[in-house]
Amino acid sequence: MSKGQPRLLVPEIDPAALGGWRSDLPMVELGGATMGTRWRAMFATPAACDVDSVAKAVERRLDQLVSQMSHWAADSLISAFNRSPVGQWMSLPADFAAVIGEALDVAAATDGAFDPALGRLVDLWGYGPQPVDAPPTEDAVAAALHLGGWQQLRFDPAARRLQRVADVRLDLSGIAKGYAVDCLSALLAGRGIGHSLVEIGGEFVGRGMRPDGDPWWVDLELPGSLALPLRLALHQCAIATSGDYVRGRHTIDPRTGKPMAHALSVSVVHRSAMLADAWATALSVADPAAMKALAETNNLAARALIRQREGLVEWFSPAMSRMLVD
Repeated sequence: MSKGQPRLLVPEIDPAALGGWRSDLPMVELGGATMGTRWRAMFATPAACDVDSVAKAVERRLDQLVSQMSHWAADSLISAFNRSPVGQWMSLPADFAAVIGEALDVAAATDGAFDPALGRLVDLWGYGPQPVDAPPTEDAVAAALHLGGWQQLRFDPAARRLQRVADVRLDLSGIAKGYAVDCLSALLAGRGIGHSLVEIGGEFVGRGMRPDGDPWWVDLELPGSLALPLRLALHQCAIATSGDYVRGRHTIDPRTGKPMAHALSVSVVHRSAMLADAWATALSVADPAAMKALAETNNLAARALIRQREGLVEWFSPAMSRMLVD
């Protein structure tokens, strides 16, 4: 870390999270492909840890999640739901139910800036599995908006079942990857691995600390040299970043049906990668004033690079500002 580089530190260290830490534990790094990107896990290996078994368990868990929530896979559960007759209830496995429950909560809290039922808009703009030759017409966007979004879903959490009351389509891209990161971190913990860093495509969960006594340092994703680099000590928390500087302006406002242009990058630190993922997406959609209000009202640790008339503006929420140290 360069001298004077700004850092982000969690307000408190959890003493219980340091149990089992030893400086002589060997570090292992695993990785592979998933969800159109890469996954990575670094961890301190406790005694009798079967690394090959851990790697296979991670791959199985990822395959399980993809088979449920990837709209890119025609045989996935989400694809089957999107093809199902309107009005038909579908029973959900625990993972899917957990994600849709949180997705609907964030949708309600953001007045639809986050919407798990924007699949038709995603497909119209060619951001889904089928490419398109040209942007959609105004009439096509209006027709998709007319069908509605998340409010056309009925979720019964007790029975773990979901229903569409209009022909909307699910797209969980703004939350499922974060959930997968949480799942891998939990999988490691379940195998006695309490000191780990897990990543899928730039979304991270850090638990415990490194064998060398350092926290799990990660650099916030930055578009080139447009802002000062920031380094975060991930301790019992997660970070997710949403933005358009890698893939272009692909974040759609579910309320207008059009891609957003003002948010270059939004990062959120949260206890859960799933919720960091969803909130980073929602804040990217909200206009700058609404973004700031949402972050402050929900006590979110957020950092944003916002395009404004005067140029690129960097903004830290109060919760994120409290984490900053020189």
